[in-house]
Amino acid sequence: MRVAMNFSLSSKAITATKADCLVIGLPEKGEWPESTKAADDALGGLIKQLEKAGDLTGKNASVNTLPLVDQPWQRVVVIGTGKDADRTATAYRKSLIAMTGALKDGPSKSALISLTDTAVQGEAAVSSEEARLNLIGRILEDQLYTFTEFKSDKPAARKLKKVVVQASGAGKSLKDAFNLGLATGRGMNYTKDLGNTPPNICHPVWLAEQAKAMAKDYDSIQTEVLDEKQMEKLGMNTILAVGKGSKQPPRLIVMEYRGGKAKDKPYVLVGKGITFDTGGISLKPGEGMDEMKYDMGGSASVFGTMKVLAETKPKINVVAVIAAAENMPDGGASRPGDIVKTLSGMTVEILNTDAEGRLVLCDALTYVKKFDPAAVVDMATLTGACIIALGNHATGLLSNNDELANELLAAGERTGDRAWRLPLWDEYQSQLDSNFADMANIGGRPAGTITAACFLSRFAKDYRWAHLDIAGTAWNSGKAKGATGRPVPLLVDYLMTHAG
Repeated sequence: MRVAMNFSLSSKAITATKADCLVIGLPEKGEWPESTKAADDALGGLIKQLEKAGDLTGKNASVNTLPLVDQPWQRVVVIGTGKDADRTATAYRKSLIAMTGALKDGPSKSALISLTDTAVQGEAAVSSEEARLNLIGRILEDQLYTFTEFKSDKPAARKLKKVVVQASGAGKSLKDAFNLGLATGRGMNYTKDLGNTPPNICHPVWLAEQAKAMAKDYDSIQTEVLDEKQMEKLGMNTILAVGKGSKQPPRLIVMEYRGGKAKDKPYVLVGKGITFDTGGISLKPGEGMDEMKYDMGGSASVFGTMKVLAETKPKINVVAVIAAAENMPDGGASRPGDIVKTLSGMTVEILNTDAEGRLVLCDALTYVKKFDPAAVVDMATLTGACIIALGNHATGLLSNNDELANELLAAGERTGDRAWRLPLWDEYQSQLDSNFADMANIGGRPAGTITAACFLSRFAKDYRWAHLDIAGTAWNSGKAKGATGRPVPLLVDYLMTHAG
């Protein structure tokens, strides 16, 4: 059970705000922020003395905890913020992550954070106090996350219960920015919860139940779920083909958030929801297959984004469509060589059953035309080739519209949830040629991420469309194994720029 945190803003002097712990920033040389000067004055010059002695360096993301006696606070956590010239948005984020780690594992029950007056050089992402408050809120929620639902021995409850963030005032814009950051962090955490849930629990019907629960929790969300019979009647044969080998039936999940005017065209989010991917008959290697529970990361990020919208209530219309299935091998599973007719009427030769994400997405992309969308963004843990190309730092972005692509890239830059655009040239389309159907579902090893998007582009010709390949960014492997909550920050930022 996750303990609820109490977050708030304060424009009072730091000495007038009670807290067990004060958090301040210390640059590596350069001008001190006013809050750090005020803390040093209150402590009789202690910070300056320790800096001169070399005990405090200000190196970026360094953490020093100073116990105090007979002071306004029981301790001061000094976060190094690096040199002024090197304090980029990325460096600032690293210092905030280090700060949250110290608070998460520390003894304080309450903390006062005074880092919004730390100057960040030349980047719109954190150039304003509103932007810094948004980032602080998001990182606090994100970095305080834990997932212990399936552990018998629960860890000791975290002592930290209350966090106050220092701000220059109490205006609406500052509060809204901070609250949006907190909501974004909670949306990321919901995405992580869904991704981290084991596949024996998280299957397509269970995902549909979560969507129905969201509609009950939030009046602004309406949910519709299509079962296999309804999809068969419509002709969504590729989603059905992927789910044929599983005892868990596929589902098409539709969630609508209507915060804008009735006449406003909705922005549509489409998520790949493969709740477990064995590869089907084209079976994957056994090593690391447990991580294929994260193959529903696209749908999880759609859920997280819808939660943010429901909490913050922006004036925008958004429709979420999730194509959910489990890709398993049995006697009824799709085979390499099968030909399936899609909802669009085009036929696909399935050469590899492990290229199943594009099969569930193509029917969903055809289905969303009914909403007359302003734009469609799909997200999917689609190709290992994207990890080879971009590693785990950037999401792959491909689009049929330059304006849409640039808006998404800019949202990624502002949030640090970055994407990189790859080409979607016609020259790549021929790799999908089939001797027996309108197209094949794979285009060979060369340019695997691009040909996967080329396949999807054939079903998205009637609207502005972008594809986010999050195979490298949706989860971490190794000791830090777990869902990341990406690309919720990018999606939220993009949608908020279009809110009325």
